[in-house]
Formats: sequence, C-alpha cells, structure tokens
Amino acid sequence: MKPGIRARLEQLAFRLEELEGLLASETITQNIDAFRKLSREHAELGPIIGLWQRFVQAEADEQSAREMLTDPEMKEFAQAELETAQSAQASIEHALQLALLPKDPNDERNLFLEIRAGTGGDEAALFAGDLLRMYTRYAERQGWKVELVSVSESDLGGYKEVIARVAGFGAFSRLKFESGGHRVQRVPATETQGRIHTSACTVAVMPEADELAEVSINPADLRIDTFRASGAGGQHINKTDSAVRITHLPTGIVVECQDDRSQHRNKAQAMSVLAARIQDVQLREQQAKEAATRKNLVGSGDRSERIRTYNFPQGRITDHRINLTLYKLDAAMEGEINELIDALITEHQTELLAQLTQDD
Repeated sequence: MKPGIRARLEQLAFRLEELEGLLASETITQNIDAFRKLSREHAELGPIIGLWQRFVQAEADEQSAREMLTDPEMKEFAQAELETAQSAQASIEHALQLALLPKDPNDERNLFLEIRAGTGGDEAALFAGDLLRMYTRYAERQGWKVELVSVSESDLGGYKEVIARVAGFGAFSRLKFESGGHRVQRVPATETQGRIHTSACTVAVMPEADELAEVSINPADLRIDTFRASGAGGQHINKTDSAVRITHLPTGIVVECQDDRSQHRNKAQAMSVLAARIQDVQLREQQAKEAATRKNLVGSGDRSERIRTYNFPQGRITDHRINLTLYKLDAAMEGEINELIDALITEHQTELLAQLTQDD
C-alpha cells in the first residue's frame, strides 16, 4: 500500500475514535443538528475503518507466517498462511481504494431527465419517445417513480422535448452518465424505399436540488409569464392561464410547465427545473475543467459529445466513450441497460482510482 493512502487511513481511524468520543458526550446529544451531522460522518467512516483493520490484521498474519517459515516442520503450513494473507491484503486494498474515492454529493438525489429531438425531424422526435420509454422502463425496474413535468409533442408522435422527474434512492448515481448525444440508425416507418436514416437526440440528466435555497436565484433576474396551456387536458386546462414560463435573464434559460391545472403547482415545478438547470450549468463547468486533465470524458457532462449509437438493423447498441458494443438492442429499449450503466460506473471508478494513486 502506498504511504499516502496508509497515512490517510490512519488519520481516518483517529477521526473515528474522536467521533465516538464526541457522540458519547452529553453536550452533543442536546444539539440535534450537530448530532446528526457527526452520526452521518461516523456511519460513513465506520465501514472504511473496518476494512482498514482487516488489512492491518492481514499484514500481521503475513509477518507471523514469514517468521514460521524458518521452522522446517511449519514451513508448508506457513507458506499457505502467507499466500492467504497476501491475497487478503490485495483484495482489501482494492476495496479500500474504492471506499476512499471522492463521493459525488448528488448521487443519492432525484433527477430531472430532459430529452430533446435533434437532427432527423419527426424520426428524431419518435426516437425521443423511445428513449423516454427506455428510461421509464429502467426506472420501473429500479422501483423509482417517473413523473412527466413538461411535454412538447411532435405531429407524428414522439416528442420535440420532454422533461421527466425521476424520484428514487440513488437515481442520479445510476443515470448521471446518460447525458450527451444519442444517435439512432434505422429505417423509419415513413420510409418507402427501405433506406436507413440517422437521427439524434440530446439527453440531459440533472440532479434535483433539495431546496431552491441551494441555488442562488435573484427574483429580479426572473421574467415569469402565464398563458393558456395547449394540447390535451380538457376544457379547464385550456381555458385558464395555468401554464407558466420562467426566463432566467442572466443565463437565458427558459422553463415552461403546463401539465398541471394549478398555476401555483406549475410555477413551483418550473422553479424546481430552473434550479436544477442552473445547478447543472455550474456542475458542467466544473466537470469540464476536470475533464481537461483526463483523456476519457465519462462523467464530463459534455452535451455535444455523441456518446451512444442505437443501430436497429444490426440489433446493436454501442457506447463510444468506453468502446462497448452489445447486441442486445431490443432488451435495452425495454429498459435492460444495467450492463451499460455498470460498465460506465466501473470506467469512472477506474479513472478516479488512477487519479488517487497518482496523487499519492
């Protein structure tokens, strides 16, 4: 184990002892907020230090085995013990490195999923509908809730733009690498000569802010317009000014919400989406700086990058960031995308591990 990682673990072990003393004191139990904060830190450090203690024990076992090697009668037993201890150290060290990786504070949050049709006209809009269905099916498999926030339908079906809120534990951690350009290659239903067309959609995955206070929004920077909703929804939704459009003047971000009959609820929903978009812009700026030092763009949040191709004639789905091709397109479109997501997470962890060991 590298000295830097060892020193960090020793510091964390000391901090855990310190936390145990603080949590046992009478003064801290009288301050609920401080008690919760320290309890959360203790819960995060506990598993890491548990691994560290196992690693230290494996080191001690290795030393004992080496000492026994000098005894001819114990040599065979000692050799087996030595190999077991060394194998345990290697396994635990890898687990420790993963445990020490910086945590994304947004991982456990709900998210807003935006899908916009790009190149390809009506076919791109149909593909946007297919992507929404794919993510909805995946969310259902995870036990998450999906709620449509804003919908702009195309003439032939599908969506010019659709925004959905996905709520569930760890939702953002699983879907955060889906942001980017998604390309489809297939024969459209309207194609009479059987030619393959290429269309594209842009996907944006943004963590939901816990509270609007997390994002600084000056009311003076907002222009709020109300108007009558268009499309389906019955007489009431079309005859009252319940739809809301909010423009954030400094950034030019525009959010519309018209899916609820209540103007108040539409405004609240639009403000939540606006906060998420502003937070997302800030996050992507930070990630872009970090990505400049890395060759791989996994997790960079680069919207302009073509990240994935869905080739229907060949039944394949290819993620270009990690050069992974799976001939399971039909299953993927039904929401079976765990294999893709797991591969992206593993690649991201590999990048972080390389950075961790380089720093140490």
